[in-house]
Amino acid sequence: MSTVLKHRQFWPAVILAALLLLNLLFTDSFLTIEMKGGHLYGSLIDIVRFGAPLILVALGMTLVIATSGIDLSVGSVVAISGALACLQISGLENANSVGGVLSAVGVALLLSLALGAWNGLLVAGIGIQPIIATLILMVAGRGVAQLITGGQVINVNSSPYELIGGGYWLTLPFGIFLVVAVLGLTAFLTRRLALGLLIESIGGNAEASRLAGVRSRGLIILAYAFCGLCAGIAGLMISSNVSSADGNNAGLWIELDAILAVVIGGTSLVGGRFSLGGTVLGALIIQTLATTIYSIGVPPETTLLFKALVVTIVCLLQSPAFRAKAFHRRQRKQAGAPGQAVEEKAKVPA
Repeated sequence: MSTVLKHRQFWPAVILAALLLLNLLFTDSFLTIEMKGGHLYGSLIDIVRFGAPLILVALGMTLVIATSGIDLSVGSVVAISGALACLQISGLENANSVGGVLSAVGVALLLSLALGAWNGLLVAGIGIQPIIATLILMVAGRGVAQLITGGQVINVNSSPYELIGGGYWLTLPFGIFLVVAVLGLTAFLTRRLALGLLIESIGGNAEASRLAGVRSRGLIILAYAFCGLCAGIAGLMISSNVSSADGNNAGLWIELDAILAVVIGGTSLVGGRFSLGGTVLGALIIQTLATTIYSIGVPPETTLLFKALVVTIVCLLQSPAFRAKAFHRRQRKQAGAPGQAVEEKAKVPA
């Protein structure tokens, strides 16, 4: 039992289950999944569907954090990717052309990959601190997204493009299949091959990995490039879900939610060991929390405070130091109570 309690994903799983049960108390049909028009609908499906972009961004962020880095520019990359794809699709003679949509998607993803690699080059090649290097693109990228859209919201009407974030395939939202594909590929590359071990060695002890012959520069650039690619896919999903691109608001603050998801999932911000499953669990907690806020009717002005409170509780429960102080102290008091009673009894005069 103690082994289960010490597992990195135990407390996040408990919090996720508690949030689901809390929603069930306010909505009796919360866990109900039904078929309508050949598609599965339900609150659980919506949580995974709307949480898919965050899961993708958090997966990329996990590898970056594992190298002892950080990427604050993913929100801007999300906006750039969606804006560029929508701009190209809006200029097509036939917006429903599969070839034209695939071309727009490919260009957007290539640019996202290049932007991520640029961050990695600044960090690994030039030696700029990760928070500063990515902060540059965080600020400049949002401006680039607005330049692409001309400061306006670009609306598109394309059935192939809508499939990415708002369509269904085999009764389930198509975005779920994208997340599963990216997660499966990432897990294979990092857990079945030596790539994951090398990334962890860089984050755990960069000097020792260098002396062991690990080429950290290329791996760090690869991690940031992958993070940019994941953000680009998320940007396509977000823009296609609403059939429009908003360079100002798309992906706003998603980088903070992604970092929270990674931390809640058990990956340390100092780098080293990482958990892909924990990251997915952390992202689902954040999305479920957003659903809970609307479900129980939390006032809009206290939404961020409520969210911060729950995240703080999760992080505290997950901290071994906090659990040691909170629970062990209580155990010591309970263990010391009988002895104190005997001592006090002995002091009573006959």
